[in-house]
Amino acid sequence: MLAARDVHAFYGKSHILHGVSLEVRAGEVVGLLGRNGVGKSTTLKTIMGLVRPARGAIVFDGRDVTGVATHRLARLGLAWVPEDRRIFPSLSVWENLRTGLDRAGVGHAKRADLLEKVFRYFPLLAERRYQAGRTLSGGEQQMLAIARAMMLEPKIILLDEPTEGLMPRMVGQIREIIETLRQDGVAILLVEQSVPLTLAVSARVYIMEKGVVRHEAPAPALRADDAVIRRYLGV
Repeated sequence: MLAARDVHAFYGKSHILHGVSLEVRAGEVVGLLGRNGVGKSTTLKTIMGLVRPARGAIVFDGRDVTGVATHRLARLGLAWVPEDRRIFPSLSVWENLRTGLDRAGVGHAKRADLLEKVFRYFPLLAERRYQAGRTLSGGEQQMLAIARAMMLEPKIILLDEPTEGLMPRMVGQIREIIETLRQDGVAILLVEQSVPLTLAVSARVYIMEKGVVRHEAPAPALRADDAVIRRYLGV
């Protein structure tokens, strides 16, 4: 479904990614772990076309999409939920969701179906549909960011730090949402500081260090033997 192959990326003269390679299969949840500042978010931004790789390739659904504009990637089925959510604070919940519906090929019936599906996933958003985004709690804003991505009917979602700053109860809800998306066949590349959550929801996990993928393993293997986690993450 998605592959990054020997990707190098820079911010100005700073070399951030030093040959990152990873892949996500159709319908699979894959975790990307690492300490702060090792390049995890930059990896997602590079895949999403927000950072242009200096070398290497991004392949999505069998097509080389290196350098393809972000909005075109979204139309192909690649969605991104950024760390800071980036909802529109002055727009209502419904208006935020509509930003993912106003596109070619989505008629009235299709819009109604997508909204019904999202409100079934997120009943709280249905209750808040006329509230401005800025009035939502952090957890509700995270739900809205994920729901807005779902409006695009993505094949894969790049999910960056979805539980950051959330209460434990909301963390549990995010875990349920990830599992529901997986059951619906949506692949997820998950960047997350919570190691227990990542190991619980992922099939496989990559661990980054200093802009390089240092280790890859099935999540059950890391749960059974956490020596690798302690080595690279110190937890």
